[in-house]
Amino acid sequence: MVYFYICAGVAVGVGLIVLFVWFNNSCLKITRYSLKIDGADRTRIVHLSDLHGKNFGRGNRKLIGKIARLKPDFIAFTGDIVHRYTPKNSETAEKTVAALTQIAPVYFVAGNHEMRNKGYRFLRRQLMEAGARVLDDEAAQQGGLTVVGLNGASLRNEKIFAVTPQKSPKILLAHEPQFFGKYSSAGYDLILCGHAHGGQWRIPFTGIGLFAPGQGKFPKYTSGTHVSGKSVMIVSRGLGNSEFPLRLFNRPEIVVADINA
Repeated sequence: MVYFYICAGVAVGVGLIVLFVWFNNSCLKITRYSLKIDGADRTRIVHLSDLHGKNFGRGNRKLIGKIARLKPDFIAFTGDIVHRYTPKNSETAEKTVAALTQIAPVYFVAGNHEMRNKGYRFLRRQLMEAGARVLDDEAAQQGGLTVVGLNGASLRNEKIFAVTPQKSPKILLAHEPQFFGKYSSAGYDLILCGHAHGGQWRIPFTGIGLFAPGQGKFPKYTSGTHVSGKSVMIVSRGLGNSEFPLRLFNRPEIVVADINA
């Protein structure tokens, strides 16, 4: 009988661990921010990043459903929609974007995972055919906003930050947050980034992440808002995982940015 209770206790413990891990990696969290930007119309942006080929329900229906209920004016996807360029990954990306464009206009910038794949040109065409506006170092007008996108290959090019449209208010979509100083110096009102995966494992109740690519241990920019002058940067914790497949205390995140609400 003692062995039965031991085995039952172990089974319950293992089950709780499995549930905890599932919750941290598959249960979507919506994080909302309200911002004031002079000269901007009232706008709701849904910000997504770092899907890495993951599905939340078949065909990403859970993700799509949550976004539809948020009723955004447009959707910003800041890179790493794929992990590696494979038919499965590209199909997930294309179908997800096609569904998102039925909700609102979608603006996409490539991250480091798109840039490291030889199939980026093909993926870019797929996303555009699915209805996304892919911004490769270019600007688009969305309502009264100028939306600028820098692809992942351009972020280490000093010259790119000098090429900034003069019209304001300006929103920048860029994958990597560690260049915040350069983004703010270029005069953007709002910057949306991902890449850091929330620090992957977060220390509970502190908001501190343990590691992020490009920033190393205990990175500064893993989530939330960061302010420099008139510029505000929002960093998404992202949706999927990369080389390290496990999040802890760091649920997949949908960001909602309400401007002048």
